[in-house]
Amino acid sequence: MNLWDRIQAILSEARERTLGAVMEAMEERRKRRDAAVFSIALIALSAKMAKADGMVTQDEVAAFGSFFTFPAEEESRVRMLFTLAQQDVAGFGTYAKQVGRLFSDDAPILEDVLDCLFYVALADGVAHPEEMRLLEEAAEAFGLSPAAWRRVKAAHIGLDRDDPYAVLGLEADASPDAVKSAYRKLARDNHPDALVARGVPPDLLRIAEHRMAAINAAYERAVAEVQA
Repeated sequence: MNLWDRIQAILSEARERTLGAVMEAMEERRKRRDAAVFSIALIALSAKMAKADGMVTQDEVAAFGSFFTFPAEEESRVRMLFTLAQQDVAGFGTYAKQVGRLFSDDAPILEDVLDCLFYVALADGVAHPEEMRLLEEAAEAFGLSPAAWRRVKAAHIGLDRDDPYAVLGLEADASPDAVKSAYRKLARDNHPDALVARGVPPDLLRIAEHRMAAINAAYERAVAEVQA
């Protein structure tokens, strides 16, 4: 079965249960690095991030499709997932905690999810305060480090207000060797092959390129400060 067939198989369970309940039962699939698990978790949180007006609009699905490419014939399945998530009485925070538990032993993939949620939040080109609050709530529910939050935020909003050392997960007095070591580890963790191994769908591999641009910028600024 392809990715969307596996998603459909999970969706069939959701017809008699809430999507939140289905996510709680996806542990075995997650252990097999099934990209369908990542996709469903991401679509569910994206739906909760979208304006809760009781309807799934074309604009909301389009915003999701701006970074998660899916075949036109699969839009109905994406829309169904959006509807299931929005109909569930559980809020964004509840879903975020579920996703945090689901990937509790895999912080890098939770960073991937947060990265994708930034795309949804900023689809209209504006960082609305409420959306930023939800993103911070997700990072907290995921148990991500301050460095991970800064790293993902910097990838979307820029480094202007973010210390490059913090993006690399270092203190400001870190040695040149520590800077280089941190950079190499982040480069390994964000290589496309590493994302595939974590269960990220191939269509989302460009998030690695986006985040690496922020990591590269932070590294270059940290090196420049050391050499100054």
